[in-house]
Amino acid sequence: MKIHLKKLRDMADFHPVAWGVIIGTFLSRTGFFMTIPFLGIYLGKVKGIDPATVGAILAASLLAGTASSVLGGALSDRLGRYPVMISAMAAWSLVLVGYAYADALWQFFLLSTLNGLFRSVFEPTARALLADVTPAQRRADAFHARYFAINMGGAIGPLLGLKLGAGSASAFLPFLVSAGIFAVYAVVLVVFMITFNQKMEKASTTVPLRQMVRIVFTDRVFLYFLLGNVFVAGAYSHLDTTLSQFIGHDRIEAYSFLFVINTLSVLVLQYPLAKLMKRFSSITALKVGCLLFGLGLFGFGLFEDMLMLALSMVVFTTGEILCFVIGDVLIGEIAPEHLRGTYYGASGFAFIGQSVCTWIGGILLQLLGFSQGPLLFGILMLLTFLAFPFFRRGQQLWEQQQGIEQAGSVAVEVK
Repeated sequence: MKIHLKKLRDMADFHPVAWGVIIGTFLSRTGFFMTIPFLGIYLGKVKGIDPATVGAILAASLLAGTASSVLGGALSDRLGRYPVMISAMAAWSLVLVGYAYADALWQFFLLSTLNGLFRSVFEPTARALLADVTPAQRRADAFHARYFAINMGGAIGPLLGLKLGAGSASAFLPFLVSAGIFAVYAVVLVVFMITFNQKMEKASTTVPLRQMVRIVFTDRVFLYFLLGNVFVAGAYSHLDTTLSQFIGHDRIEAYSFLFVINTLSVLVLQYPLAKLMKRFSSITALKVGCLLFGLGLFGFGLFEDMLMLALSMVVFTTGEILCFVIGDVLIGEIAPEHLRGTYYGASGFAFIGQSVCTWIGGILLQLLGFSQGPLLFGILMLLTFLAFPFFRRGQQLWEQQQGIEQAGSVAVEVK
């Protein structure tokens, strides 16, 4: 309790823009989790679409995100954070309205693609904005607060969605409520842009777009981190897709309960884990998180008892905290200030793992059925562990780079 109170006092002096991002994250994620996690159930049970096609529809969102995230981050470096965030959030709200009225298969493919597009333009820009207005020594606290907000939305959103009829034939209302939340957030961002415009002018750069992308993708430490994160992101994608179909097809209440366990685990474990992992490098934390991701996934297929499923979710969530919070901090450490949006945007290429693994999960469900949980999730666990060699190599390069920089600092002092 004392740890949480201290963290709250430390957060009190965050920049107003940082608070805007954190609170806006809570509101938008509440709206997001009211609908999107139930989309696979809705498409299967209400619209009668087969599991493989549902997997392809959900994968279209992630694939579009892969293609668009680096562009959104780079544009925010050139045009400023707010114009990109406002445009993406406003368009995203219209996509949610579209889900409420869609009926044809091609419409769901289109909306899913646009959902991934606007999400992947908005998210890296918001993370870059948070890093922009937060001093380096406070950045970990800011990203922990943002992650706390994400998971609060993850706790409240599914419960509200279930209450309003998400995943059922009456899912019209949850989509419209979510769209309204997103539209309000877009208006709030306009107010922040007007109020803090001078601060945001410092975030722009005149570096050509092609050169920005080239700089990012020649950074070897970042590249190895990104390649490993492809498999980690793929592991996480099964929470909203493969797991939702596997458990939600006949136990939708159990699926909602696991989401609550996910959030409670974050609230209890996030700050103790943050304190513990300060003793280790960021990439070491990612490797541990990857291991726990895989073990948690396997537990989802191995167990049917709710207590053991809840324990598996705790393990899975521990990996989630280590990988995603520390990952955002690591990008802030690696990226030059004037290219921060581009780096955060390029990190979205990990969505290729989400896209492919979502599709693989749907295919495995189609081939193996719902009775082969241990085999299905065992395969998904092994795919997750493919991240290890990339994280290991990235860690070696990161330690070498830090050693060279320290040696250079000593040489300058001697002179």
